[in-house]
Amino acid sequence: MSGAPAGGPRSGSDRPSDAVHNRIAQLRAEQQVTRRELADALGVHYQTVGYLERGEYNPSLHLALRIAAFFRVPVEVVFSTSPFPRISDVGRAPRPG
Repeated sequence: MSGAPAGGPRSGSDRPSDAVHNRIAQLRAEQQVTRRELADALGVHYQTVGYLERGEYNPSLHLALRIAAFFRVPVEVVFSTSPFPRISDVGRAPRPG
């Protein structure tokens, strides 16, 4: 199976600006999909899904597109270069300063 390189997770760069944020865990929970089920559907090791969810491994473009297709959402719903807002903050007006 493909996925994280042997010896553990690794990303293309260690710079914080290269971080890829994702909602994989949230989507899995909403659709009641285990890490192993997602990994099997994607053809990767189940630990790769954990590495991705924790931001320890950035997916290839191909893997990111396959993950989005699995959940039937656009890739930008799953991945972003900026942190996603917390669900509790979505739709709320900013607090008066």
